[in-house]
Amino acid sequence: MQMLQPLDYVVFFIYFIIVACYGLWIYNRKKAKQTSSKDYFLAEGSLTWWAIGASLIASNISAEQMIGMSGSGFRLGLAISTYEWMAALTLVIVAVFFIPVYLKNKIYTMPQFLSQRYNGTVAMIMAIFWLALYIVVNLMSILYLGALAVSSISGISVYTCIALLAVFAVVITLGGMKVIGYTDVIQVFFLILGGLVATYIALHLVAEKSGQTGLVNGFKIMTSTASDHFHMIFKKDSPNYVSLPGLSVLIGGMWITNLNYWGCNQYITQRALGADLKTARAGILYAAFLKLLMPVIVVLPGIGAYVLYQKGMFHAGMLSHSGAVDVNKAYPNLMTLLPEGFKGIAFAALTAAIVASLAGKANSIATIFTLDIYKKAINKEADENKLVNTGKITVVVSMLLAVVMSLVIGEKLMGEGKQGFNYIQEYTGFVSPGILAMFLLGFFWKRTTANAAMFAMIGGLVLSIIFKFLPMWADLSWLTPYGFFQPNPDNHGMFEIPFLDRMGFVFLICVAGMAIINFVENKRGVVNKGLIVDTSMFRVSKGFAVGSLVIVAILITLYTVYW
Repeated sequence: MQMLQPLDYVVFFIYFIIVACYGLWIYNRKKAKQTSSKDYFLAEGSLTWWAIGASLIASNISAEQMIGMSGSGFRLGLAISTYEWMAALTLVIVAVFFIPVYLKNKIYTMPQFLSQRYNGTVAMIMAIFWLALYIVVNLMSILYLGALAVSSISGISVYTCIALLAVFAVVITLGGMKVIGYTDVIQVFFLILGGLVATYIALHLVAEKSGQTGLVNGFKIMTSTASDHFHMIFKKDSPNYVSLPGLSVLIGGMWITNLNYWGCNQYITQRALGADLKTARAGILYAAFLKLLMPVIVVLPGIGAYVLYQKGMFHAGMLSHSGAVDVNKAYPNLMTLLPEGFKGIAFAALTAAIVASLAGKANSIATIFTLDIYKKAINKEADENKLVNTGKITVVVSMLLAVVMSLVIGEKLMGEGKQGFNYIQEYTGFVSPGILAMFLLGFFWKRTTANAAMFAMIGGLVLSIIFKFLPMWADLSWLTPYGFFQPNPDNHGMFEIPFLDRMGFVFLICVAGMAIINFVENKRGVVNKGLIVDTSMFRVSKGFAVGSLVIVAILITLYTVYW
């Protein structure tokens, strides 16, 4: 396996210097104008539409996609692209219905929304939930998967890579949301460039191994050789049904995953909350178009690696410590085949994806802890400088915790052939149904009460745990023909309820439970704290409407062709 050559290191350090110098310039330029903690955490009024869109994608596309989704492409095929393509439509919905509510009611953090809409108790409990989720699932997984990839390409030990990535991300994050937002524009450039290089080499090698040339021929050979990897909707008898259960990706749990991630997630919405409505919507629409392109740079390389693996390549490089095929090594193995110089570009792209995502997540952790926990429960009299410094300390502490966890449990949870992408989606899904339920009802049903929200928050988590382990306690084999009970290859073949279906069940129960509580408490005269919501908020410009229709048309075409 070829490691990085001198020219690759030169290319990588050019990338590093560009990002560092640009970030420092932005920091010094904006520092004089920084007047509050909200300005530091949210870059209030400073990000343009293209910076918002680029930052959304740079923060979203990380090791989770570049490594995890490529690995799922290796095993599942094009179907894993549903997370990206459905996200494009979800972003349009968020821009139309969610963002106007946040901006009209001057919402800056998700716990603030819960406090303003329900009460401080709901907000505080949820803030703690989010911090735990962001650190234990997101930061840790991004660090581990990212370090695994960087180690595979560079030859540097995984432990050293974890430390270096964490330090790089901390340096970026300490500059605040402005530095993150504007450096993300550069990160996206390297990310897309490196991803396209990976796709190029995959298609080129597939054609070459078949005695032909050209990218088009490579794609045709890939679709014929691995035709089972080019279906978007799995049937019930598919071994991959547990990961993507049929129509649930169109009318079921996939909506819960996407709406929660893009609409109720501090890590994502933070990019748009400091802008005016027109700018925020334009940035989100730009991000939606970019999402349509993401499978080209993160899924096709994984499918290409699968085809090449079937032709005898990567057999040694794809094995885990126990000898199992580790799908998370598909993308890194492909990178090692790039020529000198191009490998440096791909290495820079991978690092850009990892660091941008780590920085965005760490900034959100700092924002929630500082504004929603420290300011409200620990030091109510803290001045603006104290809040900013507390946020910086939180960044460092959270990153240290993520480093320790990635070293201790990263291999156990995401190694040994398991899909890292599925791990992130499933464990985030333990809380997302309840969160989405209390957000949606909080938006559009003024009679929704704090106790109803509490039921969704706590009850949703409990129900998710029960449904996860229910097959271990009860015989559910009679559900197998209906697709609700499938073997999970990532869990030693144990039968489980597909996690997307599980999320759908939990969401429906949460909504029903909230409705019952609402009716009971409304009869008792419980006073609710509604938001400012009127239909005029949801009107969009003609340009936005046209862009949205184009996205819908593209999605219909893609699902029709690759059904």
